[in-house]
Amino acid sequence: MVVRQGRRQHAARSADSAHIVWDWNGTLLHDIHTVLDATNAAFDELGLPAITLERYRELYCVPVPRFYERLIGRPPTDEEWEVMDETFHRHYWARISGAGLAEGAAELLAARKAAGRTQSLCSLAPHDRLLPLLRTYGIDGHFTRVDGALGPSGGGKAAQMVRHLAALGGVEPGRCVVIGDAVDDALAAAHAGARAVLFSGGSHSRTSLEAAGVPVVDTLREAVELAEDLAAGSQV
Repeated sequence: MVVRQGRRQHAARSADSAHIVWDWNGTLLHDIHTVLDATNAAFDELGLPAITLERYRELYCVPVPRFYERLIGRPPTDEEWEVMDETFHRHYWARISGAGLAEGAAELLAARKAAGRTQSLCSLAPHDRLLPLLRTYGIDGHFTRVDGALGPSGGGKAAQMVRHLAALGGVEPGRCVVIGDAVDDALAAAHAGARAVLFSGGSHSRTSLEAAGVPVVDTLREAVELAEDLAAGSQV
């Protein structure tokens, strides 16, 4: 009887709490300096001037070709984009071993799993590269579902987020809160009927994030706490 009651309480706690959909790059993975180093290495190879972290965060956007348009003053041609994309990723993946998880990320993921809270991962990182990275950092067992990108890079996240939430099974979009570091994460959440909290430690400046019209926080712990508050408010 005690076991059954505990299971009922566990189920109720899980049903009332937020389902968090985590972003990977710039959110759980603190790779902004890796991204900047790879960007500048690629720019050097392509004959473009180096960019500072502040300017990167000011200009970065998705779809990524639009980011390059902001940098070079015109849309890249299809051929230029293919070269830019390949060059960046070659430098990025050569440097990725130097990146670590964001402060407190591993502990937050483990605590939510232990408490019976659900969470998943939806990322524009290539799916076949994402899964081994999660195992490397020892966090692959904390997610009910992991979806990385399966198609060409550079696109937005909206359609991917819709597919991700639909595949969760039994989780209402209104109970889902996306935690990410980019305006695109907020747009994707809204497109899929979910909420969003944006983290200032990644690819965008705080000013850019605040323009998205969703809460912006400076730590992942704050993001998780706010996600629970948003989910609780949706139940009222």
